Amino acid sequence: MSRERFTGRRCSASALRRGNSMPLTTRRTLLLEPPAQAGMFVLVEMVDTVRIPPWQFERKLNDSIAEELNKKLANKVVYNVGLCICLFDITKLEDAYVFPGDGASHTKVHFRYVVFHPFLDEILIGKIKGCSPEGVHVSLGFFDDILIPPESLQQPAKFDEAEQVWVWEYETEEGAHDLYMDIGEEVRFRVVDESFVDTSPTGPSSAEAASSSEELPKKEAPYTLMGSISEPGLGLLSWWTSS
Repeated sequence: MSRERFTGRRCSASALRRGNSMPLTTRRTLLLEPPAQAGMFVLVEMVDTVRIPPWQFERKLNDSIAEELNKKLANKVVYNVGLCICLFDITKLEDAYVFPGDGASHTKVHFRYVVFHPFLDEILIGKIKGCSPEGVHVSLGFFDDILIPPESLQQPAKFDEAEQVWVWEYETEEGAHDLYMDIGEEVRFRVVDESFVDTSPTGPSSAEAASSSEELPKKEAPYTLMGSISEPGLGLLSWWTSS
């Protein structure tokens, strides 16, 4: 079996959204060209070998391939690439092959996929999902792993233990006013950092195997964004409503 040609950034799709751990397969390799940047979504060129089972032969090949690609990639994180959203288009189909002992067809497909991957310093608007001593947790609806740490909030800020919310102590001539960052409020923030974690399944070590019965390891998000609202105009939209 020949190896796939490497023409751009290479990645494995084994890092899946929300800790799912289903690698594409050991013999299928995604090839990525530099993405076309368009705001928080990018178009990434990929190449993959798609298996179509015999009972789908009566359908149009493009429809079957599109369905298989979306099953494999949609709502999953590709390491160092971003969160896959949906198939954009298929640019090229190479010859399909049927291998001995397998009645399915195997087709090498060139395609473009819509991926969520905002660039650093991009301004986004989300909703506050919750607050904790770690900071403000923000959701975009389809992506929840966004954190604004305490040092990146409007200052001075404090965490209200009773209400479990962060508060901006806004200074005026009349004194300080507490502006609460309540759950569900819309917030405008700047993307300042990102983190990818390879969540590919690995065999447990002897130490982990011994402690597995005592406690479950904490799942890490495969893709996390760090935000900041420590600038004028950033923060809750209600703070900056113009007359």
